[in-house]
Amino acid sequence: MAILSITGESGCACEELGRAAAAHFDAELVNEFRFEQMIRDELGEALEIPDQAWPALLESVVARRALDRHVVCTVSGCEMLFRRVAGCFRALLAGSESRRIGNLMIDRGIDRATARELLTAMEAEHRTIRRKRFGRASFRMHDFDLMLSEDGLDSGARLAVLAAAIQSSGTREHGLLAPAAEAQIQFRARLRLARFGLLPPSRVESQGPEFGHPSEEIFARLLDFYQIAWEYEPRSFPLQWDKDGRVMEAFTPDFYLPQFDLYVELTTMKQEFVTRKNRKVRLLRTIYPHVNIQVFYQRDMQDLILKYGITARVPS
Repeated sequence: MAILSITGESGCACEELGRAAAAHFDAELVNEFRFEQMIRDELGEALEIPDQAWPALLESVVARRALDRHVVCTVSGCEMLFRRVAGCFRALLAGSESRRIGNLMIDRGIDRATARELLTAMEAEHRTIRRKRFGRASFRMHDFDLMLSEDGLDSGARLAVLAAAIQSSGTREHGLLAPAAEAQIQFRARLRLARFGLLPPSRVESQGPEFGHPSEEIFARLLDFYQIAWEYEPRSFPLQWDKDGRVMEAFTPDFYLPQFDLYVELTTMKQEFVTRKNRKVRLLRTIYPHVNIQVFYQRDMQDLILKYGITARVPS
């Protein structure tokens, strides 16, 4: 088993089941508090994380840890992230309103009326956060492999049923997350994070050039993963000269791929800058018709990468 996701309705004892499962499977527990702590450690205390960036950050953090040990994740929404990854199991913990109110009464030391009001507020907040971060306020049953009821099972029975389901499903036999699967997950996550200018420093290597934008490093790491030779900003092309022949304007593409004799320019900026950059590309093509250059836009970068043969191998 690589990743066990445990999600629950508001007021359910998700954290309790998560801790018990982590101890049972000798796994690392990633709960809401631990996840936010990891993000602060990587990106800094003052950085405000856009809601839309949370799924990619969660996917990156969990996948990275699943390389070395089993992971139990109780962060809401985790069940949506690893549907096609072998060795992952997703459980939903549910309970009646009266049961969940009772949980809050015991956990918070409050009366029933106060617990009922608190549960209503928690449910509203939970729906809002899920909608903002994952685009869906409610659970989908097909996102889960198992649903557990708090009303009919005590804590020990819930853990026993969960362990038996994981064992019978064969998930346990898959072991840890495969390095190739983790690399693919990191690429997808980092590609999405680049839209927000986010790049977790724990994944950045000190060697190599200093990139001007996170998307450039993502592109470079992708090329490395597929063993495609590249050069970063290797050449500037003069575009305009004054009457004495001095260069007044030049253009430096972001990458050169020697295997394909192709220059690559990544465009992820505001439209006014995109227009200016496109003008330079047109000038370059006019003045240097023998130069092959392709502009990659953020929204379709991954499709263009596949189209231009990134899966090819550099001859040894």
